[in-house]
Amino acid sequence: MALPPRTRARPGNGRADSDGGERKPRSVKFACTMEKSAPHRVLAARGWREVDDDSWDVMWADTAWVHDNVTYNVTTQPQRLRENQRVNHFPNHVELTRKDLLAKNVKRAKRQAEKDGSDPSEFDFIPKTYALPGEGQMLLRDFREKGGTWIMKPIGRAQGTGIFLVNKAKQIEDWLKKRGTDVAENKLSDDYVCQRYVDNPYLVDDRKFDMRIYVLCLSYQPLKVYLYREGFARFANTPYSTAKSDLKNQYIHLTNHAIQKRDVDYDPEVDDLKMPIRDLYAHILSKHGQEAADKCFAGIHSVIINALRSVQQVMINDRHCYELYGYDVMIDENLRPWLIEVNASPSMSSDSQTDADLKAALLDDTFTALDAEEMFEGRTPPRVGGFDLVCDENALTRTAEWGGLPTLLGADNSDRLEALERLRRCSWWRRGCPR
Repeated sequence: MALPPRTRARPGNGRADSDGGERKPRSVKFACTMEKSAPHRVLAARGWREVDDDSWDVMWADTAWVHDNVTYNVTTQPQRLRENQRVNHFPNHVELTRKDLLAKNVKRAKRQAEKDGSDPSEFDFIPKTYALPGEGQMLLRDFREKGGTWIMKPIGRAQGTGIFLVNKAKQIEDWLKKRGTDVAENKLSDDYVCQRYVDNPYLVDDRKFDMRIYVLCLSYQPLKVYLYREGFARFANTPYSTAKSDLKNQYIHLTNHAIQKRDVDYDPEVDDLKMPIRDLYAHILSKHGQEAADKCFAGIHSVIINALRSVQQVMINDRHCYELYGYDVMIDENLRPWLIEVNASPSMSSDSQTDADLKAALLDDTFTALDAEEMFEGRTPPRVGGFDLVCDENALTRTAEWGGLPTLLGADNSDRLEALERLRRCSWWRRGCPR
């Protein structure tokens, strides 16, 4: 992985001393549970010092470490983390990142919106979902009334593992029966969700795709969120088909790169099956015009914020926590966005230099936004590298840089280093900077 250039990339060469000059930023120590990973390399490249004890300031950990070390109930247990320590998962992140809990929370948020007299359609962004086996009979009643194609997904797996499509009631009945038998025999088995399949996806070159979008949440109470400008669409290797004979063909229906690269016809030298979101926006713009493209991306922007709002009241807002989420979003043939899932640990591995550069810059900007060096003096910059502040103190935010755009998702990020340099030059700790 090519690490991001450090020249001009860090916001601030020093902090103002008592005479109004500059003094050095706070020294930062880090720990990482994943040696030789991309986050580990980026943390080290910042010049921060790695430690193997509990004196770290910034931790990049797997979710298991967080479950073992971050307090769930601060009213009954002593706080284990010190004031200055930040770790990269909220204790109960599963409220957003587990498929069944996400569906439950979105449904609840929609009901609450109806009670409050606000617009419940703001939460109409996930396909109809049933949690199995508990809601199996409800699913069967719905299926027998309306039919269609549905997609079965294990609630706790990743990279497309265990996913399959169904279009007959008997397939659902057989799954429920086998699940009951497995439980009776004490066999390890997954709970699932079953969602109505988005069978009219928007296609590019006749192929289905979804989008990976990066979102940094620094706080839930109040909500403080940054959205990264760059991301990518992930394509299936095989042209889309709704034929019943193709229902089991994962290379048509599942866009997970871990699955697609197993296709014998996949050749990364010809097509790595990824497209920058900026290019996807340009494609939609050329095919459908400015109004349609902006409406589509405005819808994606709203999905991102409203998904976080749907879990805001149930998420444990430990002030030590932050989270970099990987949103998976599809759009249908009507350019309507659908949230497929939210990942708490989006992959930071890469199989191309472009992918590596994007993720290195993304991680570097994430660590800058944490302000572990205490350069922002409690302020929240509207832009940090490729991140744009989209929600602060529970309120949606935008700056003059947005112009008439509804979102900066897919906007130009070639000036990332210049943006960081402007942040350094104009930050609040420098003498004479307006407050």
